Amino acid sequence: MNPKLLEILVCPVCKSPLEWKKSVQELICHACRLAYPIRDDIPVMLPEEARTLRVDEIHGQ
Repeated sequence: MNPKLLEILVCPVCKSPLEWKKSVQELICHACRLAYPIRDDIPVMLPEEARTLRVDEIHGQ
């Protein structure tokens, strides 16, 4: 993930900053509790493509 791109990307739902989870290739919005997939190095920033985070993922366990 390009660091410059990560600086400008925000959650399309709430406009909060995103955290890159390299191990699972997702961008995480903690405010909305959504994970946006990264496919072929391209972030898929569509709310309908995001998955809801599980409780243990929200609390970082």
